[in-house]
Amino acid sequence: MSNSAIELCNLLYRYAEYLDSGQLVAAAELFRHARIKLHNHDGFIDHQALLGIWQQRLKLYPCGTPRSKHIISNPIIDIDQASQTATVRSSYTVLQATYSLPLQIIAAGRYVDEFECVYGIWRFSL
Repeated sequence: MSNSAIELCNLLYRYAEYLDSGQLVAAAELFRHARIKLHNHDGFIDHQALLGIWQQRLKLYPCGTPRSKHIISNPIIDIDQASQTATVRSSYTVLQATYSLPLQIIAAGRYVDEFECVYGIWRFSL
């Protein structure tokens, strides 16, 4: 696996790690340069709007986390070296356990993320 592919996967994994640890601001910051398209939302939003949505929808428990585990799997990485862009299609599964519910799958689906490399650093772009 190339260094670029590893860096792209690490961005996906870092996003999941930040969400699972309750670091919503850090997770949103990963999307600072991105135009974000949500399934049930017209148009694009920015990283601040994304943070607001997470703050409204995600319950953080007294431990400071949503008590979730995001599993990102099966990344298919397409890198265009000439334009310094990439697309990664991946699957996600979100597990959660609360004080009253056992560990269970609460969401699953697919991500299609676009990236750009600026000054040698990969970042989310769409």
